[in-house]
Amino acid sequence: MNNKKFNVYVDGQAGTTGLKINERLVNHPYINILAIDEAKRKDSAARKEMINAADIVFLCLPDDASREAVSMIDAHNKHTKIIDASTAFRTHADWAYGIPELSKDARDQIAASSRTSVPGCYASAFILPVYPLVHSGIVPADYPITCHGISGYSGAGKPMIAEYNHADRETLYPYHGSPRHYGLGLTHKHIPEMKQKTGLKYNPIFSPIIADYYQGLAVSLQFHTRLLGKKVTPLDVHTYLSEYYAGQNFVKVMDFSPNTCNGENFFNPIACNGTNNAEIFVFGNDEQIMVMTRLDNLGKGASGAAVQNMNIMLGLDETISL
Repeated sequence: MNNKKFNVYVDGQAGTTGLKINERLVNHPYINILAIDEAKRKDSAARKEMINAADIVFLCLPDDASREAVSMIDAHNKHTKIIDASTAFRTHADWAYGIPELSKDARDQIAASSRTSVPGCYASAFILPVYPLVHSGIVPADYPITCHGISGYSGAGKPMIAEYNHADRETLYPYHGSPRHYGLGLTHKHIPEMKQKTGLKYNPIFSPIIADYYQGLAVSLQFHTRLLGKKVTPLDVHTYLSEYYAGQNFVKVMDFSPNTCNGENFFNPIACNGTNNAEIFVFGNDEQIMVMTRLDNLGKGASGAAVQNMNIMLGLDETISL
């Protein structure tokens, strides 16, 4: 193993994802964290200097700020690699898409890339089962997919976190104790990557829900077997996905039980919290199949995926600090 230490700068280190990335990197044996003076955190010149000095830059910024940060890279700079956690480059043809488990080509593209986009948390949980099912012909590319997602409020950013933790929440935000649907216009920001990265012909209908807990996410997909491209049972789908993801460090297809989740009647969306794992389940019967994926929206859905991609881009073991 190479004993070289790589310089890493987190642009947007005060945000939820940036803080989590820094936590994971503190004990990374091959990483030296470049720290910007707090007073210069938003100073363009200081940021540019840090960006161009780093081997890896994590962008934990709004879309426009991410684009601005990329534009700060000097024309002669060939060493700085960018890992962007925003939606700015997720469907960009010149950027690798950061789910290495999807295929050998996906992993090779990340390893060879100097620009990688971290997938959205909901998108990761959607794409992991849908990509292989579409590419196998089990799910037709023109299937009218509907999916539902539920997540803790940490995925909604600092203002929403503040609302959920407000001392007078019961008065100011009386409905926050109830799960709440959003994205009601069916234009959630993760939909473009959901469609593009799976090979679907049409946008899926995606209905997300924010709930009164901090972190943890689950996405459910329902299929009518009569509309699928092949005659399959839930066990067939489970077997296919199990074989597809066999040997992966962070994506696991869980034991088959068509009616329960690990023996329980209720699905637990927080079971992967604190990990970089994504767990896929298959439920249903001969007429209908439901596939569910759960992950930590701050782990495999954000900071964990970012660090995993960094390890791959630097030629390191992908599991370090994860």
